Amino acid sequence: MSDLFDYLKWRSDVPFSIAPFNDVDNLILAELAYSDFSGLVPSDGKPVPVSEIYERFFQIHSREDILNDTSFTARAPLLMESMVTGGRFGNMQLCRYVDDLDEEKTAQMSAVTYLLDDGTIYVAFRGTDSTLVGWKEDFDIGCLTETRGQLLAVSYLNLIAETFDVPIRIGGHSKGGNFAVYAASFCRPEIQARILSVYSNDGPGFREEVTEMSGYLRILPKVCKIIPDTSMIGMLLTDKATRRVVKSNAFGILQHDAFSWSTERDRFEPAEPSDLGELLNNILASWIDGMDDGFRNSVTDTIFDAFEATGADTFREIAQQKWKSAEAVLGYLFKIPREKQGELFQLAGSLLKNGGHAALAQLPELLFPKDGASGEHKEPEPTGSAPDHIT
Repeated sequence: MSDLFDYLKWRSDVPFSIAPFNDVDNLILAELAYSDFSGLVPSDGKPVPVSEIYERFFQIHSREDILNDTSFTARAPLLMESMVTGGRFGNMQLCRYVDDLDEEKTAQMSAVTYLLDDGTIYVAFRGTDSTLVGWKEDFDIGCLTETRGQLLAVSYLNLIAETFDVPIRIGGHSKGGNFAVYAASFCRPEIQARILSVYSNDGPGFREEVTEMSGYLRILPKVCKIIPDTSMIGMLLTDKATRRVVKSNAFGILQHDAFSWSTERDRFEPAEPSDLGELLNNILASWIDGMDDGFRNSVTDTIFDAFEATGADTFREIAQQKWKSAEAVLGYLFKIPREKQGELFQLAGSLLKNGGHAALAQLPELLFPKDGASGEHKEPEPTGSAPDHIT
């Protein structure tokens, strides 16, 4: 089964003038945005060639460290190994990298802009990182018509459009896909006219009132939403965009890892929504719809306050000290007022009432999929052009 790395090996030497930009190109650029370009791509100033960024990035980070990282997005920088060798992305330039994290305002927005050989730009918004602030904002998307991160995304797109008077593509994975659609919906109308396409790669939707607004409805014909066959994240909330369902070699929630999506030459392998995905999405939709805004905000605050009681800034830190973290979370929950504890019990009861028992019955399929898919990655092979200092 082929993936993004296989696509790059096969297609990296074919320029856009011969084979136009496609859905797989979009996902490669969206995933590359998960790379930490701090100190490599300035937030202002002259664009930097991808070849230069590649050299400098692997002077700081080893290939071995990247492969040993088990997070979904850790392998993103390895995409550059094949990108720099061919005519498709070899002349690409990067600029305006931003990585804003505002704990007080619960906002996490990171973005980078790519200048492509076909005379266009691709504005990529990063998805959720491992910070508690980033995940808290994910929950806020379901509670608010706008979040601080979404507003920052709109401002970023307006700035980029002022800087480069060329056609624009926009995209992102996970929350980055939500930000891409939101920015395209609420940027200035004259900028909307220059947008070629907007990609939401398994990104969550919006509160229903957002999808009724004129800006969203204007951009909707240009939105492409790509989801795996058992999508959970991408099916959350309301989204009127046409969906393209693709095959994944992972299962359950692990399909959110876009590196598991299967490619066929210059496209994704198409699939039909799975019965399990439909079941889980119906359960989650009923569960979420059954909560009013006040209740949803209250339980979200309680849950994340409990995580913050661990003293950690990221979920990775919590996982690394799981027993200490569990003790801190439970200690916090035992101390909160009874009405707050009651809300958490009500939340759990609501999930079971809306089909949680049915979801539990599907656990064998999640843990032991029929096709044997494990969600494990194959290790991308070095291209042979890697700098000598890459291990």
